[in-house]
Amino acid sequence: MKWKVGDVEIDNQVVLAPMAGICDSPFRTIAKSMGCGLIETEMVSDRGIIYDNTRTQDMLEMTDYERPISQQIFGSSAETMSRAAAYIHENMAPDIIDINMGCPVRKVAIKGQAGSALLKDPDKAYDIVCSVVDSVPIPVTVKIRSGWDSDNINALEIAKLVEDAGASAITVHPRTKEQSYCVDADWSIIRDVKNEVSIPVIGNGDIRTCYDAKRMLDETSCDAVMIGRATLGNPWLIKQCVEYLEDGTVPQRVTKEERFEMIKEHTELLFERKPEKVAVSKMRVHAAYYLKGLYRSVEIKPKLFKTTAKEEMYDLIEDYLKILNY
Repeated sequence: MKWKVGDVEIDNQVVLAPMAGICDSPFRTIAKSMGCGLIETEMVSDRGIIYDNTRTQDMLEMTDYERPISQQIFGSSAETMSRAAAYIHENMAPDIIDINMGCPVRKVAIKGQAGSALLKDPDKAYDIVCSVVDSVPIPVTVKIRSGWDSDNINALEIAKLVEDAGASAITVHPRTKEQSYCVDADWSIIRDVKNEVSIPVIGNGDIRTCYDAKRMLDETSCDAVMIGRATLGNPWLIKQCVEYLEDGTVPQRVTKEERFEMIKEHTELLFERKPEKVAVSKMRVHAAYYLKGLYRSVEIKPKLFKTTAKEEMYDLIEDYLKILNY
């Protein structure tokens, strides 16, 4: 089912979550190849953009293939956030700018007073959204958590402020900052937000199967679902969700051969766009996820993390597949 964020049309109800350290362009390319409706980038620091940090600039890479794409930014100042958003719009031209108000990581939320820390200061949150909306001509969205802690659950208040400030959509991850990822997501908060705002609401949290995606849509009436950690080593989940939501197609089991082919595809994408050392380091992590759950995969993991070249990695995995096929 098609839907819109502002004037940006999105072909289906599946959104890739902006996972830090994961959602680089190669990973997003694979997600798009699986039919993902909206791609979100990993978050980048407003100050990293303003001060022209090399690593931050590298993280801004995106391709037309990934569109529609949303660039997520984080920060604690309306002035620097608006400057960063304007720079990204002028230089990278994403379809959407997303403001992070949900990151629970200490470096962001405590030290930087950004991410989920903004939930404690609704006035500042409102000012940041207003400032970013005024700085770019494209839709601005916001990703929030249910609140800072169990005594301060204010997702409804923040959602209304975000809408009033001009945001075109809101993503709700219904856990508090203090809960991080350690408890079940409370989908009723997504439902309550959807009932209170007129802008699209994207639900996020505990979607591990296509059946979870359908259940979230049914239980909360949200406009789309955002999938994150469950796609690690399993980008096929995106395709399964798209197809199941569109026409009820029941997912098929992913074979070990398909996993190996995906490892090679992912590796080649990384080597096309990253220095060899960086590509190998990233791919060792992804390869471990792709092999997770297979017979005796725990035995190959230590060897995998010692590889230093893609050919070495391929040889190791091919030998492992021979054991599986024996």
